[in-house]
Amino acid sequence: MAELQQLRVQEAVDSMVKSLERENIRKMQGLMFRCSASCCEDSQASMKQVHQCIERCHVPLAQAQALVTSELEKFQDRLARCTMHCNDKAKDSIDAGSKELQVKQQLDSCVTKCVDDHMHLIPTMTKKMKEALLSIGK
Repeated sequence: MAELQQLRVQEAVDSMVKSLERENIRKMQGLMFRCSASCCEDSQASMKQVHQCIERCHVPLAQAQALVTSELEKFQDRLARCTMHCNDKAKDSIDAGSKELQVKQQLDSCVTKCVDDHMHLIPTMTKKMKEALLSIGK
């Protein structure tokens, strides 16, 4: 059961990341490469100036990738805390003498609720990241 819930979240997150990559990150990569290429067009620039120019071109993409990584880590941490709470409740129930089957059902139900709650956060998280990526890209 927990594996099925994990797969649900993974597929939703993968879909979100693919959408961000296609609609936002890829455009930023194109801009970065064109910007970097234009740095190399300046035959009067020193090697150091060209290098600094290229590094400036890379900044927005690096910021975008850091933003996506950070948001995904926060999401995973929240989900992990929720499932850890479920595990703690299950352990407490076992310690209190509850039957194993009953505890397993309780754990599955709790984990499913965690996943459901966090699946509802994905559209908002996606919107927030897209807005942030657009502001970085400007």
